[in-house]
Formats: sequence, C-alpha cells, structure tokens
Amino acid sequence: GSGPYPELCVFDLDACLWDKEMYEMEAIPDDSDVVTGDLRGRGEGVTGVMSGSDKISLHKGALKALQNHADGKYPNMKIAVASSADTPFAEKVGRKALSLLEVIPGLTVWQLLLKDWDGKDVNQIGRQPPLSSNKAQTHFPRLKEATSVPYDRMLFFDDCLWGDHCGMVAQSCREANGKGVVTVRTPSGLGEREWDRGLKMYANAQR
Repeated sequence: GSGPYPELCVFDLDACLWDKEMYEMEAIPDDSDVVTGDLRGRGEGVTGVMSGSDKISLHKGALKALQNHADGKYPNMKIAVASSADTPFAEKVGRKALSLLEVIPGLTVWQLLLKDWDGKDVNQIGRQPPLSSNKAQTHFPRLKEATSVPYDRMLFFDDCLWGDHCGMVAQSCREANGKGVVTVRTPSGLGEREWDRGLKMYANAQR
C-alpha cells in the first residue's frame, strides 16, 4: 500500500513474529546455536536459532516486514515488541534469539529494534513487574510513554492464542478522539498476507 503508515508498529513475539513459544524452549541459546540459510533472496544469514532440539525462526511475513522496514519502505515508521513472556527464563531465551536472528546479512532483529530509537531499548518483554500478563494495562502504556507515539498512530500484531490481547488493547488503549491502536490477530503467525492486511487496516483507519 501507499500509506499512511503507522508511526509505531508493535509485534508480539511467540507464535507471531516467530514460530515458537519461549517458555517451551529447553535452553538459553548461545552464539554458536545458529542456523544459516537464505534471507528471502537477500543473501546468506542467520535464519534460525537452536534451543536444545528446537529451532526458532521468523515467520515469512515478519521477515518481509522487517526487511522492508530496514530498507526504509515505510516512511516515519518505527518498530518495537510487546511480549508477555511467561517467565524470566522465557524472556532471556527471547532476547537472545532477537540478538541472533538476522533480517539481512549482518543486521539482527535486535539491532534493527534499537536503531529506530538511537540505541534505547523501548521494548516491553515479559510479565515481571512493572509489566504484567495484560498488555493493555502495562506494555502499551509504557510503550506510549517511552516512544511518545499516541495510540491511534500504532499498529499491533499478536497471535491471541492465549488471550485476546488484540481485543483488550483495541478497547482500552485509545486517545481522546476515540481512536486507538489498530490490531491484527495472527493465529497462524505473522504471514505476508497478515502483514499486508495490517497495513491496509491502518491506512483505512486514518481516513
């Protein structure tokens, strides 16, 4: 689409940005636990991270979104993640995976996330205080405070398999004009179709 594009695009992690649930993983990966392959025709890079016998990989739509963002195809858009990872262990697995998985060769997901905010970590990962399992009550208010982006300029993707995060955020996180976060459910993960649909939904909400 031709925009307008969100000022902030927020991704859930487990079963949305990537294909696994971090609390189910066996171990915190280290730098040697990487699998290389083709990054959507952009060259050879880290396409997977091993946690024991499990491989963590980005969904196709997530990789497309991140590559296009890295290429500057969505003017003025920045990105962040909002994950209610169950335990401190799950959070550590997730953060390590973000630091290893690549968007294009030599650029990790984590590096791209920090690049948008001049090296500042605005991401909301986990459910340890001050976060909770309710993203509408904790993750999104903190994102708004950290980024200064109003709710009606945000787009959010979440699998919603363990609770209706999309519904709760859409209902609770609103501006005085009555408009709020545009949300997209990704029960099968963030595919290319879901990514394109989300951009269209956001553009339509601005009209």
